[in-house]
This record gives sequence, structure tokens and C-alpha cells, in this order.
Amino acid sequence: MSDSHLNIIVAGHVDHGKSTIIGRLLADTGSLPDGKLEQVKALCERNSKPFEYAFLIDALKDERSQGITIDAARVFFKTEKRHYIIIDAPGHIEFLKNMVTGASRAGAAILVIDASVGVQENSRGHSYLLSLLGIRQIAVVINKMDIAGYRKEVFDKHVKEFSQFLETIGICAVNFIPVSGCRGDNIAARSAAMKWYTGATVLETLDTFEESKTPPDLPFRFPVQDVYKFTKYKDTRRIIAGTVSSGSIRPDDEIVFYPSGKRSRVATIEEFNATPPQLACTDSATGFTLKEQIYVTRGEIAAKVGEPPPQISSRLRVSLFWMARRPLSVGKQYILKCGTARTHMQIEELIKVIDASDLHTLSVQNIVERHEVAECVMKLEKAIAFDRVGDIAGTGRFVVVDEYEIAGGGIILDTLEDQQAFVREKVLTRNIKWEKSTIPSEVRAERFKQKPGLILITGKKDSGKKPLARALEKKLLDGGYHAYFLGIGNILYGVDADIKGIHDDRYEHIRRLAEVSNILLDTGIILIVTAIELQVDEIDLIRMTCNEYGIMTIWVGESGTPVVDFDITVSSSTPIDAAAEKIIHDIQKRLFSAGKGNYNS
Repeated sequence: MSDSHLNIIVAGHVDHGKSTIIGRLLADTGSLPDGKLEQVKALCERNSKPFEYAFLIDALKDERSQGITIDAARVFFKTEKRHYIIIDAPGHIEFLKNMVTGASRAGAAILVIDASVGVQENSRGHSYLLSLLGIRQIAVVINKMDIAGYRKEVFDKHVKEFSQFLETIGICAVNFIPVSGCRGDNIAARSAAMKWYTGATVLETLDTFEESKTPPDLPFRFPVQDVYKFTKYKDTRRIIAGTVSSGSIRPDDEIVFYPSGKRSRVATIEEFNATPPQLACTDSATGFTLKEQIYVTRGEIAAKVGEPPPQISSRLRVSLFWMARRPLSVGKQYILKCGTARTHMQIEELIKVIDASDLHTLSVQNIVERHEVAECVMKLEKAIAFDRVGDIAGTGRFVVVDEYEIAGGGIILDTLEDQQAFVREKVLTRNIKWEKSTIPSEVRAERFKQKPGLILITGKKDSGKKPLARALEKKLLDGGYHAYFLGIGNILYGVDADIKGIHDDRYEHIRRLAEVSNILLDTGIILIVTAIELQVDEIDLIRMTCNEYGIMTIWVGESGTPVVDFDITVSSSTPIDAAAEKIIHDIQKRLFSAGKGNYNS
């Protein structure tokens, strides 16, 4: 038997018999653990309950009591040709969101349709979702043919109807198979009751699927999951961990991290409890160290120098499948997860909305209802790195989270220019050309007993920003910290001397303020900056320019800018010393090293 493997997802409408088909397939091919079949049959007999093959994989107690599959169950299976992981995807409407997780791991799919009721809403919806996820190898199983009297005309009717639907979403089914899951017809062996069918069985169809392999010539993509540092036994390695999404990497390859633009060379490739390999390729969960230490964070994507880079933007054109009961609303804030990146986002514009069950185009309003598909423009809180799904599928998919639950999923169709595009290009160039100190940032942090951080204090004119900043600077210095107050006037009449006035080009003033702040932060200090009424786009610009450092935003006054969610709000009536104490208390854990201990004035 070959060492090759393939992940197959089995999907379909609730009660159409997905789990029964998988259970029968495992039983008829001898793939169950010894005694498993007898154990489940005995359990059913003790409970005076008819045995069903679905019980072989529906292991959760509440699944058996309700008769539905609640979560995507993974079943390991093998034939003479290869190994399989069969993913039993939920078909019940309540658990459709789990299908995103299951389908994203699959290279092929089997869609199950009940012959007695035909194509249902979920049958079409699941097909559309599989199409969005880029799964093109699909076989359709017409189940419960025994209930339909094994009649060929029933089978032909469903084949004609579903083929027409699949064609509209760009899917050509590999095969249509008439089966009876409970009786085993055409599962692992041909059916004597359906001699009119001469095609492949389910088992034979599995082996016709081609393995889903990422083309080897795709650019290297490595979404950073975490950075591990070990301190025992004088181990100084900083291992950047994750899974290779596409391409490959070797020691001494030069790589760039996006969206930050930080650059270094691979020193070693690391594997747990094994000799460091000389190659990490697609789908390998691995880690690597760098020759020149740079600060990278979870959510960035590593790419190789000389290969096409990923896209970077905070505005995306996407195709999105909505699954939550609450509709998707234009302007409402959600969380986007793309690879390992996570950021807040909202829908800026709905371009087109269709009903996934019949592909009918709906009138565009300001919401997307459950089971509808929308082509829309997303506005992200911060720019992320990604690829168009047509270029590299693995880094072109995403899910949307609403109130801690996956509510939708989709694909990135295109990159749209955002307001920060010009500045981001300059920041990328700056980071690539940056003259790095021979003293690592970790050494400075250990020496100063603090992490560098930027404290932005803003508010209306004469609201008390500067007195608070000066009081905060003094208390930090008295507490043993290295801090510096930088008023925007220090920039206006020096670095910005070539600009006539702050109202002539405020955006450029803020950009230069951010660049100066980035230089000062590189020295390891805590920087306090004041500016009048910073807007959300200006704060975004500062965050992007100083993307390596922690940033806290503080509004001083009775009412802040409505669109900005400030970290701390200080009333003008609060005494200066008390306000400074409050700020230090609130930001200590985020900006100050835990090793320093609590601040004590």
C-alpha cells in the first residue's frame, strides 16, 4: 500500500445518511477496531434501540440521543491504494458553521442526498461552500435507494437536477452513485438490487480522487503562529513556529516578514526532538531560527526574497458565505481570521448578494441573511498580509467571528487600495533598509528592565494633555523607568520646518511624528506623545509606522472622538497626579516588563 493520503469530507442535508454511509464503509472493509461493531450492537440491544451504522462514528453521547452529528468527526481509513481521513461534516442547520473547519482540511468531497426527498437547501448550500473553499473533486451519493424502491428513474431525476446546479457554481461531479447505506448497496460492493447501475462503488470512487497537492513552484508562505524562546541550559534560540502553507525553505534562504517588511536569513530549520532538517516544505509544521534576530509577531507571513510577495491591505474584495442566525450588517464590527492573523473588520460595501440554495440574486440592502453569499468590500482595522485565492488558496481564505463564534467564511478575490498604501510602501522600504544596531532589543529591554512602548495622549485644545504628559514622564522616571515626553511642537518647528503650518498638511505632520517616534522607540525608551484630536486614520498611521511596539491611546477631556476606541479616557476634572497614577496602573502590564515589579511612586 502507498504512503500517500487524502482527506475526504462527507457533507449533506440533515438525516440524509452521511454517518451511516461512513459507518457501513468502515464495517464492510474491515477497518474497525476488533470488537467495535459487536460493542456498539450490544450497547443498542441493552438500550432497546435499533442498531445503526452511524453509531460507529457518532461517539458523543448527545449525538446518539438526538440522532444527529454535532461536530466534524475524523475517521481514519485505508484502502490498497492509500490512507484516508474521512471528515463527517455536520449537516444539521445548527452546526453548519463547523463545516468550515472540516472542509478547509479536505481535498475532495462526497455529497449525500436522500433519494426519497431529493435535493434540499443544505445540499445546495454545502455545495456552494465547498466551491468557495476551492474543493473541485466532488462525488454525489444518492442514498436510501431502498426506500425509493431502487428505481432508476428516481436516481436519474436527482442526477439531472443536481448536475445543473453544480454546473452553475463551476463544479463537475466525478460520479453519481446510487446507494443504500443501511443495506450496504454500492458502498464497498456492487448492488444486486441495482443491476442497471454499472459505475463505480463509493469505495472505488474514493480511489479515483487525485491527491490535493500544492504545486511545488508556488511562492513560499509561512504564517507565523508563535515565537518560542527557551531559557534553560543556556539555549538562546528564538524559534519562529508555524506551518508552511506553500513552497519550501532551506537554511540560508533570505526571507521577509509581511506586513512589517522585516528581513533576515534562515539559520536553522527546527523539528521537535529530531536532527534539524535541511528542508521545510508545504504542509510541514515546523520552526526556524534566524541569523540576524528581528522582532516578528503572530499573524505575519514569511516569504522568500526573489519570489512574488503577498498582498498587503486593509481593504479587501471578498466572497463570503454567511452562516449565523444574526444577519451580517454593514458597518458592524466583527473579527476576521486569515491564517494566523486576527483583526477587527467591518463591511464597507455590499456589491452583490445571492441565495446559496438557488443562486438567485437578491436586492442589495445593508444586511446578509443566513445562508446567503455576498460579494463585498471589507475594511480591516489594520492591514494584513494575504494572497488572492486564485494565486495561493491557503493564504486566501478567512473566517468571520461574531461574538466568539464563527459566523461566516470565504475567500479573498482581490486587493483594494486603502488610505495607508503610500505610507505602508515607505515603511516597508524603511524596514528593509533599516541600519540595525548590533545590540538586540532584548538586551536593551533587560538592561532597562522595561519594554519600549508608545503612549499617545490626545484630546481637544487646552484639555490638559501636556501637563498630564509631563506628570506621567516624571512619575515614570522617579519609578526607575526610561521615559521621554515628545510634544508635537518639537516636530513642527524642526523636522516639519519645510511645511508651512500644521493645517496645511496635517497627515504629513503625523507621518513624520510617527517616524521620529519609531526611531526613539528603537532605543528602548517609553515615549509619551501629545497631539490635538487624533482621528482613527491618524492613529492607524502611527500604529503602522511603529508596528513593532506596544501602543496605548489616551483621551483627555469630557468626550472623545466617537469613532476611536481609546484605551483610557481621563476626565479634565481629574487631578493631574491622580490621572497619571491611573494611567500607570492601567498600562503597566502591557508596556512594562513583569520583571520590573509593580510601579511604586
